[in-house]
Amino acid sequence: MTHVLGRRALNRATLDRQLLLRRSDLPVVDAVRRLAGLQAQTPHSWYVGLWSRLAGFAAEQAADLLVDRSLIRIALMRSTIHLVTPEDARALRPLIQPVLDRDLYRNFTHGKAVDGIDMARLVADGVELLAPKPLTNKELGALLAERLPDRAPASLVYAIRNQVPLVQVPPRGVWGRSGPIAHTTVDAWLGESSPSPASLEWMVLRYLEAFGPASVKDVQVWSGLTKLREVVERMSLQVFQDEQGQTLYDVPDAVHPDPDTPAPPRFLYDFDNLLLSYADRSRVITDEHGRQGYRTQRPAPQILLVDGFTAGDWTVGRTADEATLTIRTYQPLIDADAVAEEADALLAFLHPDAGSRKVLL
Repeated sequence: MTHVLGRRALNRATLDRQLLLRRSDLPVVDAVRRLAGLQAQTPHSWYVGLWSRLAGFAAEQAADLLVDRSLIRIALMRSTIHLVTPEDARALRPLIQPVLDRDLYRNFTHGKAVDGIDMARLVADGVELLAPKPLTNKELGALLAERLPDRAPASLVYAIRNQVPLVQVPPRGVWGRSGPIAHTTVDAWLGESSPSPASLEWMVLRYLEAFGPASVKDVQVWSGLTKLREVVERMSLQVFQDEQGQTLYDVPDAVHPDPDTPAPPRFLYDFDNLLLSYADRSRVITDEHGRQGYRTQRPAPQILLVDGFTAGDWTVGRTADEATLTIRTYQPLIDADAVAEEADALLAFLHPDAGSRKVLL
């Protein structure tokens, strides 16, 4: 008989994999590898994701790793920018390339503009132009337009971004700094390499290690890939069911925490993978969260977890002298003191130079 994992059991297992049940002592690079990357299309909000997961985390630790190229930001899962190790970037990018191909040719703005183009030639031109130094989209588009004057420059750049693994280079993404969005190729940034090809089975294991137990649909939502059922079902994995009878899979040696394990308050950033990497998000998402209309809200909300589940959202404001963190909860909190303590620590992380800091709850 297949073991059934209740909602709290799934929640605690997920928080444990995501380093949110207790802060980890892992070094930053190891944590990013453990998490199979962090979604990081915004320059700085993902630093909160690491702060919520790592004991004693200082933003400079991750910033320095971006500068010295131990971590990179690159388009991967769901065709979004992720913070990953160079090894994971090179292993994952070929596996999820079909997602990027599909996005390019179905893209409402750029798909028709690149239809029928000699893609091999365009890719070669892009690699050649980006090799000497990183370029902004405007700079790359102007150079490509000289070679292909009958095509929209922005669409040519978009095609290069989809077809060529590009690193979004510092100072963009470096804590406390800013800079234009500029790219170069992975090989130009890291040096040429010919790693052994990774398999879809390897990718599934990496996902389950970071997000399991999970269904085939969950893996597909995270990766953007389709038709993974055959891949998953031929693997030697633990098999469970959720309370709705859906089959869940997990890595063979996985240990699941007790469902009654305490889960401290945690602040998630706007694109936290915990909220984006499942087809069925009920292991974390509450009905109250679903009634907030977040799917159409821009900018994306930053979410508060209480007892492991979505309990509200939060924003930060700053004047010359004061930093304020405002929490809006869906219903009254049982342990508001613990939330306020975590919020105060987060505000100190975000604005250590503020003359005063205030938590509004």
